[in-house]
Amino acid sequence: MDHFNYIDGVLCAEDVPLTKIAEAVGTPVYVYSTATLTRHFQQLQKALDWTDHLICFAVKSNSNVAVLKVLADLGAGMDVVSGGEYARAKAAGVPGERIVFSGVGKTEEEMRQALSGGIRQFNVRSEPELDRLSRVATDMGLSAPIALRVNPDVDAHTHEKIATGKSENKFGIPIAKARAVYAYAATLPGIKVVGVDMHIGSQLTDLQPFREAYTKMAQLTRDLRADGHEIIRLDMGGGLGIPYRRDNNAPPLPIEYGQVIRETVGDLGCEIEIEPGRNISGNAGILLSSVVYLKEGEGRDFLILDAAMNDLMRPAMYGAHHDIVPVLEPAVAAEVSAFDVVGPVCETGDTFEKGMELNRLSEGDLVAFRSAGAYGAVMASEYNTRPLVPEVLVSGDQFAVIRARPSVEEIIARDSIPAWMAG
Repeated sequence: MDHFNYIDGVLCAEDVPLTKIAEAVGTPVYVYSTATLTRHFQQLQKALDWTDHLICFAVKSNSNVAVLKVLADLGAGMDVVSGGEYARAKAAGVPGERIVFSGVGKTEEEMRQALSGGIRQFNVRSEPELDRLSRVATDMGLSAPIALRVNPDVDAHTHEKIATGKSENKFGIPIAKARAVYAYAATLPGIKVVGVDMHIGSQLTDLQPFREAYTKMAQLTRDLRADGHEIIRLDMGGGLGIPYRRDNNAPPLPIEYGQVIRETVGDLGCEIEIEPGRNISGNAGILLSSVVYLKEGEGRDFLILDAAMNDLMRPAMYGAHHDIVPVLEPAVAAEVSAFDVVGPVCETGDTFEKGMELNRLSEGDLVAFRSAGAYGAVMASEYNTRPLVPEVLVSGDQFAVIRARPSVEEIIARDSIPAWMAG
């Protein structure tokens, strides 16, 4: 469920017509719903209300500080993968004790940043990282709380580019080596083992891979405790999918996901962490775009929009689908035609959908890409010197620009010509 619905024939974000936002801000533009962010977070809270837990929002899915503050004010923690994301979480008012630092290639500078500013734990991915963190923490006279990211070798049955829990993936320590690496961690100065971390992929639409991974996690936890480690916290990762197609079967509900966690690790007495991103923010946002041209081609028609692959990368990168709907509600008997929906960037890959059936549109008409609140604006670029797409947050009948569209002059001003080329 989201809060983007037709009211009096106009698609609205909560109580704000998208036509009003387009007129004020221009297109393309991302629009987020506070009510939807809140609802999705609260669903996950309810799914884990049987135990001590912390929901750490995956900042990489949507890193706008205003979005992070909405969630922080609800009690969310943050899962960050870079020093920049750590700084964003702090800017949103998240205390260090609610920030988990994940990521494959943490630098010494990032470790010092997090240790200085406060950190709940580092999710450590390798032995070299463990050695570096030990040196940094010892040098600072501090103790770094850690969980080791363990790779359970479980197939998440998701897109190959967002699967993270198989043996060939770059993420984590093989489960067969986990006890040995935990034993090594316990010998290092400046390191305090507090938990186990596991994450098998993104956009999972079946609970069975979670069940397999968490069953392995439970046994590992028992083994580690038998080895003398005090395991007080289990980081279950994220990955629960969302419905990108409204006509398809919906993925499992958060309450069902919470039950899998309870059945597999609930008897261990550990605090539970989860790291949802898409499940909270995905359906909380849309990308609003305008029709530039309708073009008739050889055997196919093209709907050319002002949004492009640099604004929404997922279709070009993953072959991902987003429902595209007109902002003005079509009449029941309105004409429907098949279009290749494309953007203006000079790449054949700048194609959102082929043969999509849409109500007949005209130049200047508005359309909305649904389920664009995750991995949308965060992956956008200024390719073709197209200004970075702005973002808007809606709450009830209010809206505000939370990231402005830069001018072309501002983009060019970031470049500089070397002095030796002057004249």
